[in-house]
Amino acid sequence: MRTPDKAGIYVWVVLTGFPAAETVSGGNQPAWLSWAALAAAAVLYLWAVRLAFADRGRAVRLALPALITVAVAGGVAFQGAWSFVLTMAAIATGTAVRGALGMILLLALAAVGVFTQAGLGPLAMIFSGWGVFVAGLIPWIIVQLWDTIHELTETRRELARVAVSEERLRFSRDLHDLLGHTLSVIVVKAEAVRRLIPGDGETAARQAADIEQIGRLALAEVRAAVTGYRGRGLEAELAAARDVLADAGIGVLVQAPSVPLPPETDALLGWAVREGVTNVVRHSAARSCRITLRQAGELELEIVDDGKGAREPVEGNGLGGLRERVEAAGGRLAVAGEDGFRLRVTVPA
Repeated sequence: MRTPDKAGIYVWVVLTGFPAAETVSGGNQPAWLSWAALAAAAVLYLWAVRLAFADRGRAVRLALPALITVAVAGGVAFQGAWSFVLTMAAIATGTAVRGALGMILLLALAAVGVFTQAGLGPLAMIFSGWGVFVAGLIPWIIVQLWDTIHELTETRRELARVAVSEERLRFSRDLHDLLGHTLSVIVVKAEAVRRLIPGDGETAARQAADIEQIGRLALAEVRAAVTGYRGRGLEAELAAARDVLADAGIGVLVQAPSVPLPPETDALLGWAVREGVTNVVRHSAARSCRITLRQAGELELEIVDDGKGAREPVEGNGLGGLRERVEAAGGRLAVAGEDGFRLRVTVPA
C-alpha cells in the first residue's frame, strides 16, 4: 500500500491564488500587507507540510501555530477569499496533528471560515465553514488510517516473531521429551543386557535387539518432530510404559478404560504418561507404579509410585514443558513427591 506523501499536499499552496487575485482586483487593502501575509502563509504552509512528514513534533510546535496565526489574522482582517488560506491551514493541520487536538483545531478554523463570509449571507457562511472543515478532515482521516495500518503491520510482524520463538520452544521441548524418554529406556535396557550377558546370553541378545529397535524408533520420531510431531497418543504410550517399567524391574498396574479422545487430548495425555514414566524410571528408585485414568466430568490421569520421592519435586524441562502444554489446553498439573512420586494431569473431557 502506498504511503501518503507530501507532494500531494504541497500542491494545495495554489489556494493562495484566490486571495491574490482578490488583492489584484483592488480588494484586501492595504495591498502590501495582503501580499506580505500571503507570502508568509505560502512559506509557512510548505514548511508545516514538510515537517509533518519529517518531524511531526516540530511541525506542531513551530510551523503550524505560525501558519494558523497568519491564516486566522488574515481571515479576520481581509475576509472574503482569505477563507482559502484558512483551508490551507486546515489541510496542514489535518496532516500534522493527531487525535482530538486535530479535530478541535479544525473546528476552530471552520468557525473563522464562517466569519470570513459574514457579509454574504448564512448559506455562504455555512459553505465556507464546512469547506474549511472537510478540507482538513480528509487528510486527518487518511493519515490516521495510515498510522493505524502501520501499527497493525508492525504488530503482525511482532506476532510473527513471537510465533517463531514459541515454535522454537515447542520444538526444543518436543526433542527433550522424545530423546529424554528414549535415552532413559536405552540406559535401562543396556543395564539389563550387562546383567544378563554372564548367565543368559539369549535374553541379553533380545534386549540388545530391543535397544536397536528403540534407537531406530527414536530416529524416526526425531524426524517426525521436525515436521510437526506432537505425540504418539495415550494407548501407544501406555503400552510403551508397561515395557519400560517391566525392563526397569518396576511393577506396573494400568487402570485406563478405553475412552474416545480428541486428537489433542490424546496426544497431551500420551505426553503426560511418557514424562511421568521417565521420571519414575530415572529418579524414584521405585518398586511399583500405578497409572490410572478416570473420567468424571473431567479427565484425570494419575501416575503414582512408591519410590523415595522428594518433599518439593523440582520441575525441569520435561515437567515444565508438560505444565505449559496442560495449562494451554485449559487443564491443571499437580506434582507431589513426599510419599513417592505422584503426577496428576486434569484436562477438560
